[in-house]
Amino acid sequence: ACVCEKNKRVTNCRVENSRCRCDAIGSGVTVDCSTLTSKCLLMKAEVMGSKSGRREKPKDAFEDTDGLYDPECENSGAFKAKQCNGTTCWCVNTAGVRRTDKHDADLKCNQLVRTMWIIIEMKHAERNAPLNAESLKKFFTDTITSRYQLDGRYISSVLYENPYITIDLKQNASDKSFGDVDIADVAYYFEKDVKGQSIFHNNPGLNVSIDNEEVKLEKTVVYYVDEIAPEFSMKSLTPGLIAVIVVVVIAIVAAIVVLVSSNK
Repeated sequence: ACVCEKNKRVTNCRVENSRCRCDAIGSGVTVDCSTLTSKCLLMKAEVMGSKSGRREKPKDAFEDTDGLYDPECENSGAFKAKQCNGTTCWCVNTAGVRRTDKHDADLKCNQLVRTMWIIIEMKHAERNAPLNAESLKKFFTDTITSRYQLDGRYISSVLYENPYITIDLKQNASDKSFGDVDIADVAYYFEKDVKGQSIFHNNPGLNVSIDNEEVKLEKTVVYYVDEIAPEFSMKSLTPGLIAVIVVVVIAIVAAIVVLVSSNK
């Protein structure tokens, strides 16, 4: 037996070819514990966990239009382009986020459209002095490349405009090499870390420390931009949401997520 350090929502762990492999809860799909598990399999495991009563679904789980749903995943772990809940169906992007209006079961989703750009926007609590922009950029670049194993070339910018921190992750289908983690999976792990609900085994979450000083985040918002514009009817759209699909607002629970400094 072995421990799946990158995903605690698994069962039946064993060593195969000197790698730890486990079965994802809810789908039974085998995952490689040396890398991030896909968001689709993680969502499926989370739904199963909340059904069986092993863990309560957090009240602030999602504040997008759909909430947590039980996704249909390909064997590869990717989202199926068409997702349904009973007789209601919709098309999603590679991040599993809805990109069409909801229809009946006859809906056709011809392709899984790639989310090529994810914008993570954080706001830190009031401070006496602004953070050092270079230290902040180094912290988030190092964290994303080491903790989430994302190749640094996919981090297009880390911008600091006091009190806002904006991270841009860009990854076209043609850019992505075999074995590269997907930006949608990175954003999901990051979101869970910020909420204090880390997916990593025996891990309290993310320690945000800039120049050995603790940074408290008040609010985090994630935007998804697809290679092909979403297909919402105009009446359901507010101006400015044509290019950006969904905003997942991550409520920060201060008690859990006072992100402690760590002098590593």
